[in-house]
Amino acid sequence: MASKSAPRAPRLTPLRLHDLAENEDAFFGPGDTYDGQSFERPAFDGTDLTSTDFLDCALQGPTFNDAQLRGTRFRGTSITDSFAPVLKATRTSWRDVEITTPRWGSAELYDSTWQSVRIDGGKLDFLNLRAAKITDLQISDCIIGELDLGGATVTRLALKNCRIGTLDIQQATLKDVDLRGTDFRTLNGVGSMAGVVIDDYQLTLLAPILAAHLGITVA
Repeated sequence: MASKSAPRAPRLTPLRLHDLAENEDAFFGPGDTYDGQSFERPAFDGTDLTSTDFLDCALQGPTFNDAQLRGTRFRGTSITDSFAPVLKATRTSWRDVEITTPRWGSAELYDSTWQSVRIDGGKLDFLNLRAAKITDLQISDCIIGELDLGGATVTRLALKNCRIGTLDIQQATLKDVDLRGTDFRTLNGVGSMAGVVIDDYQLTLLAPILAAHLGITVA
């Protein structure tokens, strides 16, 4: 019998944020750069942050409702207790980022780029990562209503102890995607499951979907 091959885990770079300058600026505009700064409960609601850079920053309790984050870049940054009923963040770039206990409604993150990112806890109603390029992403202890990875290119993604309503992987290219220990009710795109690792219990739940996809009749 062939031995089981464990997926490669995401390679996550730990953050080292020291001696940050406190930012008390009430005005934020598109194309700005913030480097080595800390933000305490910044209200970005309705703000245009297009192509803004956050480099080696700490954002504590930010609100992003209806903020325009198209093309915004986050590097070496921690984001804690963020809130956004609608997160408009298409084509954003996330590298060496830690996101803790986010509460996002509709998170529009399609066409985004992710590298070495950790999301811990929180509740996301709709996480739209269609056509995203994802390398080294770990999502832990998170409740997600719908996770859309349709058309995404994903390498080393681990979902740990998450609860997901609908997982959509249609036309995605997946490698080392670890779903073990995560609960999901509906899976769309069973034909794109190459590169996914599941546990025995998940296999029993997916058996009817797999049988239907392969045209197998169980009598």
